[in-house]
Amino acid sequence: MQGKTRQQFLPSLLLTSVLAGLLTLTACSSDTSPVGTNATNTTPQEVPFTGAPVMLDLSCDQATYPSAKMLQCELGNVARTLEANLEQLNPLFVAQQIQQTGANIQFLLQRSLQDPSWNLPPAIGNSPVTPLCAAGAGPCVGDPFRYPGVNGPDGDVFYTQEAEVTPVVYYDQGCARISGQVWKPRTTGNSTLPAVIIKNGSVQANEALYWWAAQALVRAGYMVLTNDPRGQGLSDFATPTGEQGGNVNGKVFYEGLVNDIDFLMSTPGKPYPHEQRCTGTYPTATQAFNPFHAQLDPNRIGAAGHSYGAGGVSWVQSYGAPDSRPWPGLLSPTNPLKAIVAWDALGSRNTPAAATLTSLIDSSTVNRLPLVGLLTMPQDAPPISPRVPALGFTSEYGFTPVPFVRNMPRDEHLAGFKEWSAANVPAFNITIAGSTHLDYSPGPALPASSWCKEIKNNACVGGWAQPMITHYTVAWFDRFLKVPGEKGFADADARLLDDATWAERMSFHFASARKFSTRDGRRVATEDIRLSYAEK
Repeated sequence: MQGKTRQQFLPSLLLTSVLAGLLTLTACSSDTSPVGTNATNTTPQEVPFTGAPVMLDLSCDQATYPSAKMLQCELGNVARTLEANLEQLNPLFVAQQIQQTGANIQFLLQRSLQDPSWNLPPAIGNSPVTPLCAAGAGPCVGDPFRYPGVNGPDGDVFYTQEAEVTPVVYYDQGCARISGQVWKPRTTGNSTLPAVIIKNGSVQANEALYWWAAQALVRAGYMVLTNDPRGQGLSDFATPTGEQGGNVNGKVFYEGLVNDIDFLMSTPGKPYPHEQRCTGTYPTATQAFNPFHAQLDPNRIGAAGHSYGAGGVSWVQSYGAPDSRPWPGLLSPTNPLKAIVAWDALGSRNTPAAATLTSLIDSSTVNRLPLVGLLTMPQDAPPISPRVPALGFTSEYGFTPVPFVRNMPRDEHLAGFKEWSAANVPAFNITIAGSTHLDYSPGPALPASSWCKEIKNNACVGGWAQPMITHYTVAWFDRFLKVPGEKGFADADARLLDDATWAERMSFHFASARKFSTRDGRRVATEDIRLSYAEK
């Protein structure tokens, strides 16, 4: 596998940057019903579960606005949004970032020399600086310790001992070339694997920014497909006819995800349909089927997405629901998605674009602005309908890490969760204290909470939001995609209910909530996890 990268460029920290942020990423849309179907509405009772007793400091949850106590709480909370920037002053980090940036630029130049068609007609818009993050420089380098060639546990040790990672290029339905990789555990024997597709956020979010999730999922026993959507990173900027991607054409985040599912499910006997249709558009070597097709379990596929990619997974899981649209995929008669994770944020039918863009204005108001709606809510997107188990994360500060100067309802982030809950489809929504929209796509210079607290053995370790996002993401997929005997199956519920470890990191401004059934049949329904516990 060759090193490559991309990421999101940082909007400014003030309201003017919000307008830039509005052009970037958004996201869309939770108890236990048969996976893949809508379910009837029920109202389960909250079920306490056994485990370590949890005592929380609820003084900030209970503080009134405005007050001296709330001001004290808020100043400490917002300070977390700059932790990552301070950590990246570590000379070891700076040196690795510079080295990996040079390698990424060299990779792009070598690709252009070996295959000039990336920069010649009918290719449109490809250059050393477009699509954004094509060169993998600046914030787009992501975590510089997670590349092949890096001497460390997330570098060469991972790629040579833990994983097989195969680069792929395949066409989307508009015949744009999609650059990506298929990942799987190195030692799997003859067993088939559940799989997760990761969908980036828009404009500035490149594939390498999500390798933290790909590595965690491979280590947990998953096949993973990562790529750059059309218009971003190392994929084509546009189709041969000039149709762009990114926020200019947000349908690439749901149409593209359907294409990704078809590619993941393709085999020599059932080749990828768009390869057959687009063959000859470019001389580039493209793949006709998933190189790891023999080990895919097509009945256990999930998807995780960030921002506009979270919108993508929320929309695509809706296909096939009675009140949405028919499944448009070409290699399976029904929608194969069985679970989703939406990293800022899980959407709803009324508010499909639910990502936090700023702390200054509530997301529902921001996303109703005409310009924002035009750029973040494509007119032909399928109506959101809760169909499969969904875990959502919502950030507190979005792109603008400035203190809250308004009184927020605790349930402001729960629109998507409430729709999943009403449909009796498993759901969990978490807001992490001190988090930004960029905690899910960590890269240099981007405002986020700690994700490289220490550098040990040439790897970033520790942090605030990142370990928690990873924990719940893997546990959610383990709960709904794993089968008996597989790693993570037996303790998935316990990890999802591990409040003793993680409730302290949940927001004191906004409620985190859950509603699902455990494997032994207990119905767990908690409308506000932190406030369900006693105060210290």
